[in-house]
Amino acid sequence: MSFPPVEEQMELLLRGTTHVQVEQELCERLKESREQNRPLRVKAGFDPTAPDLHVGHVVLLQKMRQFQDLGHQVIFLIGDFTGRIGDPTGRSETRRQLTEEEVAANAETYRQQVFKVLDPARTTVDFNSRWMNAMKPPEMVRLAACYSVARMLERDDFKKRFRDGQSISIHEFLYPLVQAYDSVALQADVELGGNDQLFNLLMGRTVQKEYGQRPQIVLTTPLLIGTGGRMADGVITGDKMSKSLGNYIGINEEPDQIFGKTMSISDELMWEYFVLLSRRSLAEIEEMKQSVARGANPRDFKAALAGELVSRFHGEAAGKAARERFDNLFRQKQAPSDMPVVRAAATPDGVLLARLLKDAGLTESAGEARRMFQQGAVRINGEKAANENLRLAPGEYVVQVGKRRWAKIVVEQDPPESRAAPGREPPDG
Repeated sequence: MSFPPVEEQMELLLRGTTHVQVEQELCERLKESREQNRPLRVKAGFDPTAPDLHVGHVVLLQKMRQFQDLGHQVIFLIGDFTGRIGDPTGRSETRRQLTEEEVAANAETYRQQVFKVLDPARTTVDFNSRWMNAMKPPEMVRLAACYSVARMLERDDFKKRFRDGQSISIHEFLYPLVQAYDSVALQADVELGGNDQLFNLLMGRTVQKEYGQRPQIVLTTPLLIGTGGRMADGVITGDKMSKSLGNYIGINEEPDQIFGKTMSISDELMWEYFVLLSRRSLAEIEEMKQSVARGANPRDFKAALAGELVSRFHGEAAGKAARERFDNLFRQKQAPSDMPVVRAAATPDGVLLARLLKDAGLTESAGEARRMFQQGAVRINGEKAANENLRLAPGEYVVQVGKRRWAKIVVEQDPPESRAAPGREPPDG
Protein backbone atom coordinates (compact mmCIF):
# COMPACT_ATOMS: atom_id res chain seq x y z
CA MET A 1 0.00 0.00 0.00
CA SER A 2 1.06 3.64 -0.35
CA PHE A 3 1.60 5.85 2.67
CA PRO A 4 0.96 9.62 2.79
CA PRO A 5 3.98 11.96 2.70
CA VAL A 6 5.98 11.95 5.94
CA GLU A 7 5.24 15.62 6.62
CA GLU A 8 1.52 14.95 6.40
CA GLN A 9 1.80 11.98 8.73
CA MET A 10 3.86 13.93 11.26
CA GLU A 11 1.36 16.79 11.35
CA LEU A 12 -1.49 14.43 12.22
CA LEU A 13 0.42 12.22 14.64
CA LEU A 14 1.87 15.09 16.67
CA ARG A 15 -1.56 16.66 17.16
CA GLY A 16 -2.52 16.56 20.83
CA THR A 17 0.67 14.84 22.00
CA THR A 18 2.54 15.91 25.13
CA HIS A 19 5.83 14.05 24.63
CA VAL A 20 7.63 12.41 21.72
CA GLN A 21 10.78 10.39 22.29
CA VAL A 22 12.33 11.01 19.83
CA GLU A 23 10.61 13.18 17.19
CA GLN A 24 13.46 12.87 14.70
CA GLU A 25 13.45 9.09 15.13
CA LEU A 26 9.72 9.03 14.40
CA CYS A 27 10.29 11.01 11.24
CA GLU A 28 13.03 8.61 10.13
CA ARG A 29 10.93 5.53 10.96
CA LEU A 30 8.01 6.91 8.94
CA LYS A 31 10.35 7.60 6.04
CA GLU A 32 11.69 4.04 6.13
CA SER A 33 8.15 2.69 6.37
CA ARG A 34 7.21 4.59 3.25
CA GLU A 35 10.32 3.56 1.30
CA GLN A 36 9.99 -0.12 2.28
CA ASN A 37 6.19 -0.13 1.99
CA ARG A 38 6.06 -1.59 5.52
CA PRO A 39 3.53 -0.43 8.10
CA LEU A 40 4.85 0.47 11.52
CA ARG A 41 3.87 -1.75 14.45
CA VAL A 42 2.11 0.55 16.91
CA LYS A 43 1.40 -0.76 20.40
CA ALA A 44 -0.83 0.56 23.17
CA GLY A 45 -1.55 -1.40 26.32
CA PHE A 46 -4.68 -1.34 28.46
CA ASP A 47 -4.88 -3.11 31.78
CA PRO A 48 -8.42 -4.44 32.34
CA THR A 49 -8.78 -2.99 35.83
CA ALA A 50 -12.33 -1.70 35.23
CA PRO A 51 -15.02 -2.84 32.80
CA ASP A 52 -16.04 0.41 31.12
CA LEU A 53 -14.23 2.86 28.88
CA HIS A 54 -14.92 6.59 28.76
CA VAL A 55 -13.94 9.40 26.42
CA GLY A 56 -10.75 9.96 28.42
CA HIS A 57 -9.58 6.66 26.94
CA VAL A 58 -10.75 7.78 23.51
CA VAL A 59 -7.90 10.33 23.45
CA LEU A 60 -5.44 7.45 23.21
CA LEU A 61 -7.69 5.26 21.07
CA GLN A 62 -8.07 8.11 18.59
CA LYS A 63 -4.30 8.44 18.29
CA MET A 64 -4.24 4.72 17.51
CA ARG A 65 -6.93 5.26 14.88
CA GLN A 66 -4.86 8.03 13.30
CA PHE A 67 -1.99 5.58 12.85
CA GLN A 68 -4.44 3.14 11.29
CA ASP A 69 -5.82 5.74 8.91
CA LEU A 70 -2.25 6.41 7.76
CA GLY A 71 -1.82 2.72 6.94
CA HIS A 72 0.00 1.40 10.01
CA GLN A 73 -0.72 -1.71 12.08
CA VAL A 74 -2.13 -1.14 15.56
CA ILE A 75 -1.82 -3.67 18.37
CA PHE A 76 -4.41 -3.26 21.10
CA LEU A 77 -2.69 -5.06 23.94
CA ILE A 78 -4.83 -6.20 26.84
CA GLY A 79 -2.60 -6.50 29.90
CA ASP A 80 -4.25 -9.53 31.41
CA PHE A 81 -0.91 -10.48 33.01
CA THR A 82 0.11 -6.98 34.13
CA GLY A 83 -3.48 -6.41 35.30
CA ARG A 84 -2.91 -9.08 37.92
CA ILE A 85 0.17 -7.16 39.16
CA GLY A 86 -1.42 -3.71 39.22
CA ASP A 87 0.13 -0.57 37.80
CA PRO A 88 1.75 1.46 40.64
CA THR A 89 1.51 4.69 38.61
CA GLY A 90 0.09 7.49 40.72
CA ARG A 91 -0.48 5.20 43.69
CA SER A 92 0.36 6.00 47.30
CA GLU A 93 -0.06 2.38 48.31
CA THR A 94 0.11 -1.09 46.80
CA ARG A 95 -2.80 -1.75 44.43
CA ARG A 96 -5.11 -4.68 45.11
CA GLN A 97 -4.34 -7.59 42.80
CA LEU A 98 -7.22 -8.62 40.55
CA THR A 99 -8.32 -12.21 40.19
CA GLU A 100 -8.05 -14.00 36.86
CA GLU A 101 -11.85 -14.02 36.64
CA GLU A 102 -12.05 -10.22 37.13
CA VAL A 103 -9.38 -9.61 34.52
CA ALA A 104 -11.02 -11.93 31.99
CA ALA A 105 -14.46 -10.34 32.44
CA ASN A 106 -13.13 -6.80 32.09
CA ALA A 107 -10.99 -7.74 29.09
CA GLU A 108 -14.03 -9.05 27.23
CA THR A 109 -15.87 -5.75 27.66
CA TYR A 110 -12.85 -3.94 26.20
CA ARG A 111 -13.03 -6.03 23.06
CA GLN A 112 -16.67 -5.03 22.68
CA GLN A 113 -16.03 -1.30 23.16
CA VAL A 114 -12.77 -0.38 21.43
CA PHE A 115 -14.07 -0.97 17.92
CA LYS A 116 -16.34 2.01 18.34
CA VAL A 117 -13.12 3.92 17.62
CA LEU A 118 -10.64 1.49 16.07
CA ASP A 119 -10.89 -0.20 12.66
CA PRO A 120 -11.28 -3.95 13.33
CA ALA A 121 -9.64 -4.85 10.02
CA ARG A 122 -6.44 -3.07 10.99
CA THR A 123 -6.34 -3.94 14.69
CA THR A 124 -4.53 -6.86 16.27
CA VAL A 125 -5.87 -7.70 19.73
CA ASP A 126 -3.31 -9.50 21.86
CA PHE A 127 -2.84 -10.48 25.52
CA ASN A 128 0.48 -10.22 27.32
CA SER A 129 -0.21 -13.44 29.22
CA ARG A 130 0.55 -15.15 25.90
CA TRP A 131 4.28 -14.71 26.42
CA MET A 132 4.49 -13.91 30.15
CA ASN A 133 2.78 -17.15 31.25
CA ALA A 134 5.36 -19.03 29.19
CA MET A 135 8.37 -17.12 30.59
CA LYS A 136 10.67 -19.34 32.63
CA PRO A 137 12.47 -18.18 35.82
CA PRO A 138 15.89 -17.73 34.11
CA GLU A 139 14.24 -15.48 31.52
CA MET A 140 12.55 -13.44 34.26
CA VAL A 141 15.94 -13.02 35.98
CA ARG A 142 17.42 -11.76 32.71
CA LEU A 143 14.57 -9.27 32.38
CA ALA A 144 15.00 -8.06 35.96
CA ALA A 145 18.72 -7.50 35.30
CA CYS A 146 17.90 -4.89 32.64
CA TYR A 147 17.17 -2.18 35.22
CA SER A 148 18.67 -1.14 38.55
CA VAL A 149 16.85 -0.50 41.83
CA ALA A 150 18.38 2.98 41.96
CA ARG A 151 16.85 3.89 38.61
CA MET A 152 13.52 2.34 39.60
CA LEU A 153 13.44 4.57 42.68
CA GLU A 154 13.86 7.63 40.45
CA ARG A 155 10.21 7.15 39.56
CA ASP A 156 8.20 9.85 41.36
CA ASP A 157 5.61 7.62 43.02
CA PHE A 158 8.21 5.09 44.19
CA LYS A 159 10.48 7.90 45.37
CA LYS A 160 7.71 9.50 47.42
CA ARG A 161 6.59 6.23 48.98
CA PHE A 162 10.19 5.30 49.84
CA ARG A 163 10.81 8.74 51.36
CA ASP A 164 7.62 8.55 53.40
CA GLY A 165 8.38 5.08 54.66
CA GLN A 166 5.42 3.52 52.84
CA SER A 167 5.54 -0.07 51.65
CA ILE A 168 6.70 -0.92 48.12
CA SER A 169 6.25 -4.56 47.21
CA ILE A 170 8.86 -6.23 45.00
CA HIS A 171 6.19 -7.32 42.52
CA GLU A 172 5.45 -3.63 41.81
CA PHE A 173 8.92 -3.29 40.33
CA LEU A 174 7.96 -6.02 37.90
CA TYR A 175 5.12 -4.01 36.38
CA PRO A 176 7.18 -1.54 34.29
CA LEU A 177 9.61 -4.33 33.38
CA VAL A 178 6.84 -6.55 32.07
CA GLN A 179 5.25 -3.66 30.20
CA ALA A 180 8.64 -2.97 28.65
CA TYR A 181 9.08 -6.63 27.71
CA ASP A 182 5.74 -6.46 25.90
CA SER A 183 7.46 -4.16 23.41
CA VAL A 184 10.19 -6.77 22.95
CA ALA A 185 7.69 -9.56 22.39
CA LEU A 186 5.72 -7.47 19.89
CA GLN A 187 8.78 -5.85 18.26
CA ALA A 188 7.04 -2.50 18.58
CA ASP A 189 8.12 0.45 16.46
CA VAL A 190 5.95 2.88 18.44
CA GLU A 191 4.29 2.74 21.85
CA LEU A 192 1.46 5.07 22.86
CA GLY A 193 0.26 5.95 26.34
CA GLY A 194 -0.97 8.69 28.63
CA ASN A 195 1.61 11.20 29.79
CA ASP A 196 1.59 9.68 33.29
CA GLN A 197 2.90 6.47 31.70
CA LEU A 198 6.10 8.08 30.42
CA PHE A 199 8.37 6.23 32.86
CA ASN A 200 6.98 2.84 31.80
CA LEU A 201 7.09 3.68 28.10
CA LEU A 202 10.67 4.89 28.19
CA MET A 203 11.69 1.73 30.01
CA GLY A 204 10.48 -0.10 26.91
CA ARG A 205 13.22 1.66 24.91
CA THR A 206 15.83 0.58 27.44
CA VAL A 207 14.73 -3.05 27.56
CA GLN A 208 14.46 -3.31 23.77
CA LYS A 209 18.10 -2.20 23.52
CA GLU A 210 19.07 -4.87 26.07
CA TYR A 211 17.41 -7.48 23.86
CA GLY A 212 19.15 -6.24 20.72
CA GLN A 213 16.13 -4.47 19.23
CA ARG A 214 15.83 -1.00 17.83
CA PRO A 215 14.21 1.14 20.55
CA GLN A 216 10.62 2.14 20.02
CA ILE A 217 9.42 5.70 19.59
CA VAL A 218 7.29 6.88 22.51
CA LEU A 219 4.27 9.16 22.08
CA THR A 220 2.21 10.31 25.05
CA THR A 221 -1.19 11.97 25.08
CA PRO A 222 -2.62 14.23 27.79
CA LEU A 223 -5.06 13.05 30.42
CA LEU A 224 -8.47 14.45 29.60
CA ILE A 225 -9.88 16.73 32.29
CA GLY A 226 -13.27 15.55 33.51
CA THR A 227 -16.58 17.27 32.91
CA GLY A 228 -16.20 19.45 36.02
CA GLY A 229 -13.07 21.23 34.74
CA ARG A 230 -13.24 25.02 34.86
CA MET A 231 -11.07 28.01 34.03
CA ALA A 232 -9.07 29.42 36.96
CA ASP A 233 -6.48 32.20 36.54
CA GLY A 234 -6.39 31.60 32.80
CA VAL A 235 -5.77 27.84 33.11
CA ILE A 236 -8.21 24.93 32.83
CA THR A 237 -8.07 23.03 36.11
CA GLY A 238 -9.80 19.95 37.41
CA ASP A 239 -9.50 16.24 38.02
CA LYS A 240 -8.69 13.85 35.24
CA MET A 241 -11.68 12.01 33.86
CA SER A 242 -12.47 9.01 36.01
CA LYS A 243 -15.49 6.86 36.63
CA SER A 244 -14.76 6.76 40.37
CA LEU A 245 -14.95 10.58 40.49
CA GLY A 246 -18.18 10.65 38.50
CA ASN A 247 -16.81 13.26 36.06
CA TYR A 248 -16.81 10.99 33.03
CA ILE A 249 -18.64 10.48 29.74
CA GLY A 250 -18.93 6.75 29.13
CA ILE A 251 -18.80 5.52 25.56
CA ASN A 252 -21.51 2.94 26.35
CA GLU A 253 -23.87 5.45 27.95
CA GLU A 254 -27.19 6.33 26.36
CA PRO A 255 -27.11 9.01 23.62
CA ASP A 256 -28.92 11.63 25.71
CA GLN A 257 -26.53 11.06 28.62
CA ILE A 258 -23.50 11.56 26.37
CA PHE A 259 -25.10 14.63 24.81
CA GLY A 260 -26.17 16.14 28.14
CA LYS A 261 -22.83 15.55 29.84
CA THR A 262 -20.97 17.10 26.92
CA MET A 263 -23.25 20.14 27.05
CA SER A 264 -22.42 20.51 30.76
CA ILE A 265 -18.70 21.14 30.23
CA SER A 266 -17.42 24.71 30.40
CA ASP A 267 -16.98 26.75 27.23
CA GLU A 268 -13.23 26.89 27.82
CA LEU A 269 -12.89 23.13 28.32
CA MET A 270 -14.86 22.56 25.12
CA TRP A 271 -11.88 23.56 22.96
CA GLU A 272 -9.60 21.00 24.61
CA TYR A 273 -12.25 18.34 24.00
CA PHE A 274 -12.43 19.41 20.36
CA VAL A 275 -8.66 19.08 19.88
CA LEU A 276 -8.36 15.74 21.68
CA LEU A 277 -11.63 14.04 20.70
CA SER A 278 -13.00 15.56 17.50
CA ARG A 279 -12.09 14.45 14.00
CA ARG A 280 -12.27 18.04 12.81
CA SER A 281 -9.08 19.68 11.61
CA LEU A 282 -7.18 22.12 13.80
CA ALA A 283 -7.86 24.82 11.23
CA GLU A 284 -11.61 24.22 11.51
CA ILE A 285 -11.43 24.28 15.31
CA GLU A 286 -9.50 27.55 15.22
CA GLU A 287 -12.14 29.05 12.92
CA MET A 288 -14.85 28.06 15.41
CA LYS A 289 -12.91 29.77 18.21
CA GLN A 290 -12.63 32.90 16.12
CA SER A 291 -16.37 32.78 15.45
CA VAL A 292 -17.03 32.75 19.20
CA ALA A 293 -14.64 35.67 19.63
CA ARG A 294 -16.71 37.53 17.03
CA GLY A 295 -19.89 36.90 19.00
CA ALA A 296 -21.16 33.45 17.98
CA ASN A 297 -22.83 31.40 20.70
CA PRO A 298 -20.43 28.71 22.02
CA ARG A 299 -23.46 26.54 22.80
CA ASP A 300 -23.86 25.88 19.06
CA PHE A 301 -20.36 24.46 18.76
CA LYS A 302 -20.71 22.48 21.99
CA ALA A 303 -23.86 20.89 20.58
CA ALA A 304 -21.93 20.00 17.42
CA LEU A 305 -19.25 18.31 19.55
CA ALA A 306 -21.89 16.45 21.57
CA GLY A 307 -23.55 15.25 18.38
CA GLU A 308 -20.22 14.08 16.98
CA LEU A 309 -19.50 12.00 20.09
CA VAL A 310 -22.96 10.43 20.13
CA SER A 311 -22.62 9.60 16.42
CA ARG A 312 -19.27 7.94 16.96
CA PHE A 313 -20.49 5.64 19.72
CA HIS A 314 -24.10 5.05 18.67
CA GLY A 315 -24.25 5.86 14.96
CA GLU A 316 -25.20 8.86 12.85
CA ALA A 317 -28.95 8.40 13.38
CA ALA A 318 -28.57 8.51 17.17
CA GLY A 319 -26.36 11.59 16.96
CA LYS A 320 -28.87 13.37 14.75
CA ALA A 321 -31.78 12.42 17.03
CA ALA A 322 -29.99 13.61 20.18
CA ARG A 323 -29.21 16.92 18.48
CA GLU A 324 -32.83 17.30 17.36
CA ARG A 325 -34.11 16.73 20.89
CA PHE A 326 -31.71 19.38 22.13
CA ASP A 327 -32.82 21.76 19.38
CA ASN A 328 -36.47 21.16 20.24
CA LEU A 329 -35.79 22.20 23.80
CA PHE A 330 -33.59 25.22 23.18
CA ARG A 331 -33.75 26.36 19.56
CA GLN A 332 -37.48 26.06 19.01
CA LYS A 333 -38.19 27.50 22.45
CA GLN A 334 -40.37 24.64 23.65
CA ALA A 335 -38.60 25.10 26.94
CA PRO A 336 -38.90 28.53 28.59
CA SER A 337 -35.77 30.64 28.46
CA ASP A 338 -36.19 31.77 32.08
CA MET A 339 -36.58 28.35 33.69
CA PRO A 340 -34.99 28.01 37.16
CA VAL A 341 -31.59 26.37 37.43
CA VAL A 342 -31.02 23.86 40.20
CA ARG A 343 -27.52 22.64 40.97
CA ALA A 344 -26.72 19.45 42.82
CA ALA A 345 -23.41 17.94 43.91
CA ALA A 346 -22.59 14.62 42.27
CA THR A 347 -22.43 11.43 44.30
CA PRO A 348 -20.85 8.11 43.27
CA ASP A 349 -24.27 6.49 42.73
CA GLY A 350 -25.84 9.50 41.02
CA VAL A 351 -28.44 11.93 42.38
CA LEU A 352 -32.03 10.68 42.80
CA LEU A 353 -34.20 12.56 40.31
CA ALA A 354 -37.32 12.32 42.49
CA ARG A 355 -35.55 14.31 45.20
CA LEU A 356 -34.37 16.90 42.70
CA LEU A 357 -37.95 17.44 41.49
CA LYS A 358 -38.93 18.59 44.98
CA ASP A 359 -35.76 20.68 45.37
CA ALA A 360 -36.51 22.37 42.05
CA GLY A 361 -40.08 23.13 43.09
CA LEU A 362 -41.47 20.93 40.33
CA THR A 363 -43.37 18.78 42.83
CA GLU A 364 -44.54 19.54 46.36
CA SER A 365 -43.71 16.17 47.85
CA ALA A 366 -42.09 12.81 47.18
CA GLY A 367 -45.58 11.34 46.86
CA GLU A 368 -46.50 13.76 44.10
CA ALA A 369 -43.22 12.99 42.36
CA ARG A 370 -44.09 9.27 42.36
CA ARG A 371 -47.54 10.00 40.92
CA MET A 372 -46.02 12.14 38.16
CA PHE A 373 -43.64 9.34 37.21
CA GLN A 374 -46.50 6.83 37.18
CA GLN A 375 -48.55 9.12 34.93
CA GLY A 376 -45.64 9.53 32.50
CA ALA A 377 -45.63 13.27 33.17
CA VAL A 378 -41.86 13.58 33.79
CA ARG A 379 -39.55 14.23 30.87
CA ILE A 380 -35.76 14.59 30.76
CA ASN A 381 -34.28 16.34 27.74
CA GLY A 382 -37.55 15.69 25.94
CA GLU A 383 -37.68 11.95 26.73
CA LYS A 384 -40.27 10.40 29.05
CA ALA A 385 -38.80 9.19 32.37
CA ALA A 386 -40.98 6.46 33.86
CA ASN A 387 -38.60 5.24 36.58
CA GLU A 388 -38.99 7.07 39.89
CA ASN A 389 -35.67 5.58 41.07
CA LEU A 390 -33.73 7.14 38.19
CA ARG A 391 -30.42 8.68 39.28
CA LEU A 392 -28.63 11.41 37.35
CA ALA A 393 -24.90 11.34 36.65
CA PRO A 394 -22.97 14.63 36.28
CA GLY A 395 -24.41 16.61 33.39
CA GLU A 396 -26.97 19.21 32.39
CA TYR A 397 -30.63 18.20 32.08
CA VAL A 398 -33.82 20.00 31.13
CA VAL A 399 -36.64 18.50 33.21
CA GLN A 400 -40.34 18.97 32.55
CA VAL A 401 -43.16 17.95 34.87
CA GLY A 402 -46.61 18.18 33.33
CA LYS A 403 -47.11 20.86 30.67
CA ARG A 404 -45.92 23.99 32.44
CA ARG A 405 -43.32 23.12 35.06
CA TRP A 406 -39.72 23.29 33.86
CA ALA A 407 -36.25 23.42 35.41
CA LYS A 408 -32.69 23.02 34.30
CA ILE A 409 -30.86 20.62 36.62
CA VAL A 410 -27.07 20.69 36.67
CA VAL A 411 -25.39 17.81 38.49
CA GLU A 412 -21.79 18.88 38.99
CA GLN A 413 -18.61 17.88 40.72
CA ASP A 414 -17.15 19.77 43.66
CA PRO A 415 -15.19 22.85 42.54
CA PRO A 416 -12.12 21.30 40.84
CA GLU A 417 -9.69 23.78 42.38
CA SER A 418 -10.49 22.28 45.78
CA ARG A 419 -8.81 18.99 44.84
CA ALA A 420 -5.41 18.14 43.52
CA ALA A 421 -5.49 16.24 40.24
CA PRO A 422 -4.48 12.61 40.78
CA GLY A 423 -2.33 10.56 38.45
CA ARG A 424 -3.90 8.39 35.80
CA GLU A 425 -5.13 4.97 36.81
CA PRO A 426 -5.31 3.01 33.57
CA PRO A 427 -7.72 2.45 32.19
CA ASP A 428 -10.03 4.06 34.75
CA GLY A 429 -9.79 5.55 38.18
